[in-house]
Amino acid sequence: MRSFKILFLCLVSSLISYSQEELKPIVGVAEFSSEVDSKYCGAVAEKVVQVVTNTKRFTVVDRTSYDKVKQELEFQKSEVFLDSKNTVKQDMALAAHHMIVGHIVKMSIYAMKNVDGSINGYKASTSFTLKVNDVETGKTTEAQSFQTKVSPLMLSPESAINEALNSIETDLYDYFIKTFPLTTKISKINAIKKESASAVIIAGGKAFGFKEGDKLIVERIEMLDGKPFPTQIGEIKIDRLVGDDFAECNVLKGGKEILTRFNAAEKLTCKLIVK
Repeated sequence: MRSFKILFLCLVSSLISYSQEELKPIVGVAEFSSEVDSKYCGAVAEKVVQVVTNTKRFTVVDRTSYDKVKQELEFQKSEVFLDSKNTVKQDMALAAHHMIVGHIVKMSIYAMKNVDGSINGYKASTSFTLKVNDVETGKTTEAQSFQTKVSPLMLSPESAINEALNSIETDLYDYFIKTFPLTTKISKINAIKKESASAVIIAGGKAFGFKEGDKLIVERIEMLDGKPFPTQIGEIKIDRLVGDDFAECNVLKGGKEILTRFNAAEKLTCKLIVK
């Protein structure tokens, strides 16, 4: 129980930090619905959580474990936690910007038998669909279908399902990379040449999944009718990663406007160009 509380408080702290800085969107993974009755359905959602986390683009809230989190929230409302700064913002911390919704269409597990009828091992395959809901706007992406390969012969149904899911890990990774362009902000103008920004430092380094040579478009964000409206004003290229949290970039286009907008404290975002 104590280890879970420590892990939970660390999660809350992380969510609050990123939410305030508006660097990584908070993404929730809901419990998957299913057309099949199988105790192994949870493995599909677990694989999605794993892949989303490994993209390093999000703060991930595993809503498939929400009951446990909710119990912890109720416990922390007791007198023991009344003075905790974390409890005030817990509900905010769990508010995802996007929800990943999945539906399992098929799950097949085959018991492979020897000539004498004894079980030699198991093979498995599964298919499912994913949709992404924007919590604020209510917009939903089109359902994307995923079909695993049939797993090699494994010793247990669990290992067969997991091996089958491994066959679509790359497809899942590519899906989330394209669905959620990596976005960050300019933290500092690092060099100025002829009244134009020639180098900047962005928030986000190795921990964000950035690589040297990555290019990002710089957008100015203005609010129209209460909604963000982006306008591209420049382009930058990552020259050097500075640890987990920052990267030094050369300005390729729009240096003068980037400098002007940054000095005016306007909202600027940098969005990774996906090749």
